[in-house]
Amino acid sequence: MQQMIPVFLTVFLAELGDKTQLATLLFASDKDRDPWMVFLASAGALVVAAAIGVLCGAAAAKYIDGLPMKLIAGVGFIAVGLWTVWSHFAQA
Repeated sequence: MQQMIPVFLTVFLAELGDKTQLATLLFASDKDRDPWMVFLASAGALVVAAAIGVLCGAAAAKYIDGLPMKLIAGVGFIAVGLWTVWSHFAQA
């Protein structure tokens, strides 16, 4: 359980307000869609996406053990953040 808390919090905070949540909100706002079906479909999609991430991460840990995966992930997040900020100001 202690291992789950930082994973849950990190993923939960990363998902708040992202494009996936906004898309789910838009689907749920459609009067022709059952909100429970939207919830089940979006939850299923997130579970499958997370499973792919876990499988890729586990495989990467086996085959590229010498690489600092946390550093690579951190640099990746920073790069995406900088790209997002740059694209915001490039459109202005």
